[in-house]
Amino acid sequence: MKIIVFGATGNTGKRVLLQGIKMGHEMTAFVRNSEKLFDQLGEHSARHVKMIVDNIMDPVSVGKALAHQDAAIIAAGHAGQGEEFVRIVDNIISQCEVQPSFSGRVWIMGGAGLLDIPHTDLIGNNLPGFPPEYRNHNRNFERLQQTQLDWSIMCPGTMIDSREHPDPVHLHVTTETLPVPIPETIKEYSEADIAGHLFSRFQELNVAYDDVARCMLDHIELGGALKRKRVGLAYQSHITER
Repeated sequence: MKIIVFGATGNTGKRVLLQGIKMGHEMTAFVRNSEKLFDQLGEHSARHVKMIVDNIMDPVSVGKALAHQDAAIIAAGHAGQGEEFVRIVDNIISQCEVQPSFSGRVWIMGGAGLLDIPHTDLIGNNLPGFPPEYRNHNRNFERLQQTQLDWSIMCPGTMIDSREHPDPVHLHVTTETLPVPIPETIKEYSEADIAGHLFSRFQELNVAYDDVARCMLDHIELGGALKRKRVGLAYQSHITER
């Protein structure tokens, strides 16, 4: 497949590129700094990536970059950028919608606070104590719900450089809801207590950047099981699952 990565020099984007190359995809990197990408990928891998150096906020440049691509992975920006982050995502989504030769498969990055909390009608981002900038993910999710594109939004917890699990584990993938067991009694908690419960369990949601990248690439085809879904990830032991 032909896959374009926005934010290709970030922690997630560079891993998507490297794994995509190994899988045999035709990878394109949309970046601001070509030298940084060469340094990160190394000469061998960089030769297998088409590079577009341009302004991610320019609709014409983004639209041209999307031409004849099968999928786009948006790993650019972060929630702490506020309005800029929302504009980045909106600009790329808008160009995906109007570029006639773009196939229509899109992944964007969210966070675990965007997932439904089982046994409640709540999401973490709306709870007291959650950083208000996380709600920028809510806005990007609302934007996706308005489009007819084939999209998914990746909602990991804290992303780490590598797995920290000495025992055998497998990656548990959920749609819409948090990927860890939540007691049914949580529905009786106050919102502040629900937030406290989630804060105490955040380490269970740590997931390696490489596994986030792999999950997106493993579900890059149109019309897959994760179409128009929020996606959660967590590690589960093969021995014990609470």
